[in-house]
Amino acid sequence: MTDAPTAGSPEAAPRTVLDARDVSRALTRISHEILERNRVTSDLVLLGLQTRGVPLARRIAERIAAVEGVEVAVGELDVTLYRDDLRSQPTRPSHRTEIPATGIDGKVVVLVDDVLFSGRTIRAALDALADLGRPAAVRLAVLVDRGHRELPIRADHVGKNLPSARSERVSVRVEEIDGDDEVTIS
Repeated sequence: MTDAPTAGSPEAAPRTVLDARDVSRALTRISHEILERNRVTSDLVLLGLQTRGVPLARRIAERIAAVEGVEVAVGELDVTLYRDDLRSQPTRPSHRTEIPATGIDGKVVVLVDDVLFSGRTIRAALDALADLGRPAAVRLAVLVDRGHRELPIRADHVGKNLPSARSERVSVRVEEIDGDDEVTIS
C-alpha cells in the first residue's frame, strides 16, 4: 500500500487557493484599503516589484481610478541587484526599474508584490528605494502572505493570508504574464 502524497511533496498536485474571481476580489479589496488610508491620491505612488507585482500594481491603479476618477502614478521596481542571496543563487536576469515622472520624494509609496514570504525581497526593495529618493511613507500590499518571516516586515494590505509549510510552494499566475489568474500551493 502506498501513502497518499502529502502537501509539499513532489507528487502532490497543486491545489488552487485563489481562482481568477478570488484574485479580482482581493485586488479590489486592497485598492479600497489603500484609498481609505490615502485620501489624497496625488501623493500616492504604486511600485510593482518585478515580475508579477507590476501587473498587480497596474490593476490596483485601474481600480483606484475607477473609484476616484483620477490616475495614480505607477512604476516598476527591480530589486535583483539589492538581493542578499546573489552569491548563493544562480544569476538572475535584471528587469527594468521605472519610477513615475512624479518621482517618489515626499510621496506615499505602496510596494506591490505577489507573495510575502521571508521578507528579504521587501528588504531589498527598501534598499532600492533609498537609492531612488525619500518617500514620506512606504507601505506594502501583497496578494498572498504565507508567513515564515525572517525579517521584521509585515504587509499593510493583504489579499489572502495563506498559512503554509516552509516546504510548500506557493505559485502565483497572472493573466498578463501567465495567461490566467490563479494562486496554487503544492
